[in-house]
Amino acid sequence: MKSEKLQNAIGAVDETLVLRADEQPKKQRHRAFRWTASVAAMLVAAIAVGILFGRGGPINMNVYAIREASYPEMASYPGGEYLPGFDGRYDAWRDDRMAIRPYYGRSAELATFVQRTVSEFLSDAEGENLVYSPLNVYMALAMLSELTEGESREQILSLIGVSDIETLREQAYAVWRANYCDDGAVTSVLASSLWLNENVSYNEDTMRLLTENYFASSYRGEMGSRDFDRALQTWLNEQTGGLLEDQIGDITLTPETIMALATTVYFRAKWADRFAEQDTEQAIFHGANGDVRTDFMHETNLWGTYYWGERFSATRKSLEGSGDMWFILPDEGVDACELLSDTEALSFITAGAKWQNHKGMRVNLSVPKFDVSSELKLGDKLQALGVTDCFRWGEADFSPMLTEAQDVVLSDVRHGARVAIDEEGVTAAAYTVMLMAGSAMPPEDEIDFILDRPFLFVLTGEDGSVLFVGVVNRV
Repeated sequence: MKSEKLQNAIGAVDETLVLRADEQPKKQRHRAFRWTASVAAMLVAAIAVGILFGRGGPINMNVYAIREASYPEMASYPGGEYLPGFDGRYDAWRDDRMAIRPYYGRSAELATFVQRTVSEFLSDAEGENLVYSPLNVYMALAMLSELTEGESREQILSLIGVSDIETLREQAYAVWRANYCDDGAVTSVLASSLWLNENVSYNEDTMRLLTENYFASSYRGEMGSRDFDRALQTWLNEQTGGLLEDQIGDITLTPETIMALATTVYFRAKWADRFAEQDTEQAIFHGANGDVRTDFMHETNLWGTYYWGERFSATRKSLEGSGDMWFILPDEGVDACELLSDTEALSFITAGAKWQNHKGMRVNLSVPKFDVSSELKLGDKLQALGVTDCFRWGEADFSPMLTEAQDVVLSDVRHGARVAIDEEGVTAAAYTVMLMAGSAMPPEDEIDFILDRPFLFVLTGEDGSVLFVGVVNRV
């Protein structure tokens, strides 16, 4: 990359973007945050991604930005052996991690939502790998509820399992804070954004609520243009660490798109106890489509925990400074997909360590390395779960977001996810993109343009070059 391009990119990150394109949220709970200069570095990186990987030149996100969300600062994990009171870096890191603790526990309120959506979204595996991020789709639906009103909103709240929008805001904010970590050892970041048609007027109060409660950024541009598509794709790739670049490259906006909602999750953490590479060896994996030889990682956990149900057994492996990865094994003769509709297995997925049937024992774990990804179309599945009005012309109500009444519907919902594990740890990413389609309010002036006599035509290329000129004298 040429140095002058990088300098231009850095120069594009002005003070407004670093400090936010609008006022900081005024709620008391936000005042305790310490905002960091790392936001500037993140924005530079986002623009650099456009320079490095964008096609047709760099994308300057500042051109489209209305609001830029800022994240709470976190002290870097000091690493090594540090004792409290003897090293300021450890104390600062510990204090920041402890500050998250008050937000723990709200994710338990999502148990019913997780169970219902896991059963519905992953039911069509048919021998293929599928991946789904409940937290990612939850944040997208929570934001969607802020854009809607009436029965459209009530159906979303019912699926999520809350009684009113105020409760959802508190829940979503707490869930976001409980899952946010970016301390150099663990990366767990939820990002959200709204992409708006430049020809439509929007409610500023709704955008402010999205920034305050969901840490959402807002962008505005020409729907259907190549540059605005690339801006969305660049944002998605930056927020997911480039793990889903192939899928994201297919996401485009049309001139009929009124707005698009995007949420992402990026997660990276090391195992608390790494798998020893010398213990990795090939063995047979009896897959749904036949046997394959692949690399299996091995370890013996002297103080492991074994869990079981009527049709499955399970164990877990802890992550350093984060949670756990759970491995659920169907009993002999039980198809893995059958567990997705098994009430007990679904309950275990949300209960985790609180599951009653467990026993401490030595666990010899053998797990294949894997890197699985999938893309799901969720429109029909959300309607099957009761979210229907948003998809129907004349019934969808997006009045909280639009300042002028017009027909808008939720036209497409895409969810992509990828999870990979190796001897070192886990890397995972997911995105959900919701497209709202309609037509902008027509201008008051009107003309009938009827080509009922000889006429000319001109065909131009993407950069405006004239490719063809013709005259039509007869048809």
